[in-house]
Amino acid sequence: MHDHEDWQAAGNHTVPSRDADAPRRDDGGNDTTPLSPGTPASSFSAEPPPLATAQEDAPSDEQHRYAMPDFCLDEGDEIDAEFVHPADLADHLENLTLEKQVCALRHMAKEDAAEALAELDGSVAVDVLENLDADVAAQIIAEMEPDDAADVLDELDEGHRDVLLGKLDREDSEELRNLLNFDPDSAAGVMNIELILLEEHMTVDEAIAHIRSEMEDKESPYYGYVVDASDILLGVLSLRDIMLARPGTVVGDAVRGQSVVSVPYDMDKGEVASLLSHYNFLAMPVVDHEGHIMGVVTYDDIMDIMHEEASADMQGMVGADPGESVDTPWLESVAKRLPWLVVNMVNSALSASVVYMFEGTIAQMAALAVLMPMVANQAGNTGQQALAVMIRQLATDRFEQKKAWLAVLREAKIGLFTGVIMALLAFVGAWIFTSIPQVGMVMAGALLCDMMLGAVAGGSIPLIFRAMGRDPAQASSIFLTTITDGAGFFLFLGLATLFLFQ
Repeated sequence: MHDHEDWQAAGNHTVPSRDADAPRRDDGGNDTTPLSPGTPASSFSAEPPPLATAQEDAPSDEQHRYAMPDFCLDEGDEIDAEFVHPADLADHLENLTLEKQVCALRHMAKEDAAEALAELDGSVAVDVLENLDADVAAQIIAEMEPDDAADVLDELDEGHRDVLLGKLDREDSEELRNLLNFDPDSAAGVMNIELILLEEHMTVDEAIAHIRSEMEDKESPYYGYVVDASDILLGVLSLRDIMLARPGTVVGDAVRGQSVVSVPYDMDKGEVASLLSHYNFLAMPVVDHEGHIMGVVTYDDIMDIMHEEASADMQGMVGADPGESVDTPWLESVAKRLPWLVVNMVNSALSASVVYMFEGTIAQMAALAVLMPMVANQAGNTGQQALAVMIRQLATDRFEQKKAWLAVLREAKIGLFTGVIMALLAFVGAWIFTSIPQVGMVMAGALLCDMMLGAVAGGSIPLIFRAMGRDPAQASSIFLTTITDGAGFFLFLGLATLFLFQ
């Protein structure tokens, strides 16, 4: 854990001085002080479980467990009688046929079905909802957290979505419609609107009573958000802050002078994830442009966002569509992949034309055809390493332009040093293979130059894509391969022509 994580554990959104009274944390990064929201701050005799633990949803022996209806399964199906978490139940459901998934969710308790549906893969959840009776589906949606329900509904076609929303209570329906109006890739699109608001004139004793009455229905009651009469966010207090405050302290006074870290509702969710990770908060408040609080983005949503963006970057690097999965219809995948395969074919033709230019050189020494791919392959691997580091940096950090190009210079230094070592090995290997020292020299020179070029290209391509307003990961490896292959063939065969056959 980094030292600054204590800042988040205390729930303070301003940089505090470090002192002996700073909250202590367990190995999971959580406050170990027991919290009792209904007890006055001056009394700590009660010992309820901590409210924000690493596994707050993991049940004890007395807690609720999630069961599959046996009659929805066949004799040959592997049956687990109980699951300790809805995520486990969702994993089991995803291995069943659609018919059995629908049967199971239809006959479960609606609260259990809602939690399981929220954990299902997006495409699976959509298929299930589309095949459930509309009344049953609406009852399950009504039990879901609003942000989870909005995520699932956003994937449905508009007609089916309107039918389900029409079967909800008016308040729930309007709440979800408002969430669905936001860009799903924005902070508002992933925020949770169920949060604990504390009016600035409340005392900590009143705040504790309010939290106790409210927190049962809240997904992540880590913080209390202090607001004025217009719901403008004034400050943030963790539950620990509130419990340790002196009785009678006014919460507005407790946050006076606090510099609140928040995000605007239209900020890209990837940037929100980066900020929350940077500050090590458990939740990030979302505000409009006037400072009115709208909701919070919680750490569990951020984990999903970071996983999603990492997967998208990995797929985009090779020209696969970021939204594609194994559940995507195969014809749709063909349509998404084919354009980049055509681009790759054109780029490969350029590399092949370079080889064709030196047809006569290859005809005079067949060993060149054997050694030539080694140069391109080694440079390509060097470039892929630089590319992966740069894309990861762009995905997890806000890169200043100067720092970004210094990172390219760093990759050039790495390419030079590793290139020199590999060039020496290539020189010895090619000399032994052909018994001609000049071939070893050509191999070494071409390899050194191409590895340098690969490192610089791997570091630069994502930055060029970003400057053009494109996804830095999108098909980067295709263009990198074109550069390293074309340049490697040209350098190797050009040097061979110059030093071996003149």
